[in-house]
Formats: sequence, structure tokens, C-alpha cells
Amino acid sequence: MGAGLCAAVRFSVLGLMSISDGESTVALPPSKPTTLLAAMLLRPGAVVSTEFLQRAVWGEAPPATAKATLHTYVMRLRRLFAKFGISNDAIETMPGGYRLPVSGDTLDLARFRELLRASERAEDPEDESRLLGEALALWEGPPISNVQSEVLHRDEVPALREEWLRAAERRFDVELSLGRCRQALPELRSVARAHPGHERFWERLIEALYRTGRQSDALAEYRTVKEYLSTELGVDPGPSLRKLEMTILRGESMGADAPAAPAAPETARGPAPGAGPGPYDPGLALPADLPDFTGRERESAELVERLTADRGGPVLAVVSGPPGIGKTALAAHVAQQVRDAFPDGQYFVPVGPEDGEAGEPNTPKPLPVADGDGERRTLVVLDDVRTVEQIQAALPTAKGSAALITSRMSLAGLAASRGASVYR
Repeated sequence: MGAGLCAAVRFSVLGLMSISDGESTVALPPSKPTTLLAAMLLRPGAVVSTEFLQRAVWGEAPPATAKATLHTYVMRLRRLFAKFGISNDAIETMPGGYRLPVSGDTLDLARFRELLRASERAEDPEDESRLLGEALALWEGPPISNVQSEVLHRDEVPALREEWLRAAERRFDVELSLGRCRQALPELRSVARAHPGHERFWERLIEALYRTGRQSDALAEYRTVKEYLSTELGVDPGPSLRKLEMTILRGESMGADAPAAPAAPETARGPAPGAGPGPYDPGLALPADLPDFTGRERESAELVERLTADRGGPVLAVVSGPPGIGKTALAAHVAQQVRDAFPDGQYFVPVGPEDGEAGEPNTPKPLPVADGDGERRTLVVLDDVRTVEQIQAALPTAKGSAALITSRMSLAGLAASRGASVYR
């Protein structure tokens, strides 16, 4: 407890700036003395320099009388404190500045940080989650929202928001690790929408939906954040989100309450004999079809007919369109419909961006789909291809084989050189 502060007095900066005496709470009016108090409370227990206090109160060009006026504002704060039973020496005059000693008992920001440190030391996940929940509950809105100081909102508040983001991330991580996916969903949904550019919250929301058996809802949320990132920021989802999407499409397990992954046929398991390790598993099974896949009936029928028609050579089909339009879901749906026509193996390969773009590029190695002049009825799905050169080695050449390719590009070169059909 700081000198001169009684246990009943509590300052708040995590929301409206206010003072409470244990019975009533007073929100401080926007004023220069309030700004001065905020500047000291945002650096709890530290000596805050006169120069910083002047900039906080008056901006980057304080008046010549700022130092003397600052002392006047300190006197006014001391008179305000007296109404709450706070002694006159609570604000300490120090060489070069002022200090307001506070602790977790007298300032919500100090208490927030105490709880965070305690959560880091907790050995039991239950205790860690409880402490993080208590810390986050102290926030009642944007910090110092009734304080008019461009300097504080520019230089101090963003760091506080980062502390909140890290604490919220940790709490959701712990809650999902404890299997509380269903309980976390309402808050996760709200937080993700309040911070649409923060991918970590979307990852946890999508994971929680999937682990509670809501695969289609999880993919819908992925499309939501993907569209936001593309439209508002001009970027693609990060590697973690993209990997999460592929996990869901394949129906892979993510935890005790995740839906069981569908068993892959023997022909779709394991690498080809003698195949060495590569940047992907050449025996990846096809993604699971969405249980409630709707729409795209015409495109699905055309692709099924194209891939299963009698032919003298390999068949290539390209599904082309902008990010987030559902190319991968359509490819997975079609591949599951035609899988029985390819008894010699079905393979799914996430390709991804070229060098220089976000994420790791993936240039597929040869798959067991080329068999000289013989016939081998195999299907390969190459997802998110950026250039023809990326996939040349993985394209089938055997009779009876087929490749279904998704790309945000038209890949016109494949149509010209290999007779691929392009569905835009």
C-alpha cells in the first residue's frame, strides 16, 4: 500500500478514470489535473519526470509557465484527495518529477499486473485460468477513456492494450487446453469480432467450434476472417490459420472433444515405395466433405463429369477464383464424390505461396500418379497453386489419372500445354 493511501481508496484507469472510497465511485471529469493524475497512475510507483508530465498535459509544445502550473495542478489533486481521506503527502515531490505510490490494493492496473505474474507462476491450469479471469475482469472499457491527452493515448494506452491481448490469449489457450470449448465460445466470438485483425482469437474460435462438432461453422468463421484480412488489410491469413483450415477439411483430430477423423482408404495412405521425406506427406488423405455442403451444384456436376469421363490420357481441371470463395471446399466435395473412380490412390497436397509471399512455399515432389504409358487410376488434389512451375513434378501423366487444382490464378498455361479445363 502506498504512503498516504488508506485501504478503502482505489484508483481505476482500466476504463473511466475514477476514485472510489469503498462506498461510492467518482468518475473524474476531463481536465488537466485529471490528465496529470492519469500520467502518474499509468506508471505506478515510478518517479514520473516533469518533462513527461508536461507533454502529457499540454502536448508536444507546453507553455513557458508549464512547470509552475504543473505544481498548481498537484496542489489541486491533493485537495481532491483530502475529500477521500487521502493524506496530503500521497503525491511525493521527487528530484525531477513526482511519484504516487500505489499497489494492487489501491490501483486496478497494479492489481492486474500482480494477477498476471501470479498466473505465470501457477502450476495448476485451473489456477492459471482463474487468475487470468480475475485480471481480465478488472477491465471495464478502453483505458482512461475520459482523459483528453493525445500523448497518453498514443504512447501509453497501446502498451496497455497489448497486455490485455496477451492475457486474453493465454486465458483462451488454457480454457481450450482444459476442454472447455463450448463454455468459451460466446466470449471467443465476441472478442474475435471486437478485434477482427487479431488472428489468434479467430484461431481459438475456429478451433473451439470444430472441437464441439461444428465443422461447417468453423469453416464459415475462417471465411469471415479471411475476407476481412483480404479486404481491409490486403493480406492472406497467416500460416497457423491456414493450417487450421486444412486440419478441419481433412477431419483430423485436435483434442479430446474433436470429431474423429474419417479413416482413409488404404490406397490413400503412406508414401510411395522408396519415397524420401519432403515438405509434405505424399500420402495425405483427401479432406473430409462438409456434412452440409450446399450450392455449386452445376460446378460440382461438371467437375465430376470431367474427372470421370473416359479418356486416353490424364485429365486436369482447375478451379479458379479469389481468396475465400470456397475453392478448397468445392474441390474436397468433388474429390469425395469421385474417389471410387480412382482405386489406385487419392492424394491431397496443400501447395501454397511462392517465395517472397507470406508463408512457406511448397513445391511438391513427384507423386505415385505417373506411370509411363500404363494406366493408373489415381487422383491428386493440388490446393492453392500459384504458378504452373510449382506443380509440374506432381502432375499425373498416366492414363486414367486426374488432377483437380485450386488456384486464385487462371493458370492458363495448363490449359494451353496440358489441355486443362478451367472453372472460374
